[in-house]
Amino acid sequence: MEEIAKGNGCGQSCGGACGPKEVPSAEEKEALDALRAIKKRVRALKAQMKNGAPQPNEKASESDQDPHQELERLRSEWETWEAKRIEAARNRMILLGHEDPD
Repeated sequence: MEEIAKGNGCGQSCGGACGPKEVPSAEEKEALDALRAIKKRVRALKAQMKNGAPQPNEKASESDQDPHQELERLRSEWETWEAKRIEAARNRMILLGHEDPD
């Protein structure tokens, strides 16, 4: 006889779909961490531009780049990660049954 999986009350056939859900999801966490890192870098750049002095722990390659160009690059990166965060949140809501998949 096949042994029933213990702990979450389901067998291997469901692929873990009926197990506990992680909120926020791993994809959301990844996006949120990336957004936090971008925000931290933007704050450092803005302080650098305001004070006219380099910030501590700044990489040489980043300090060589024009701060305005770096801000534009970070803005583009922010938009990409924000879209990923929104999609991950939507997927979580679908998985939890709060939204209908299209």
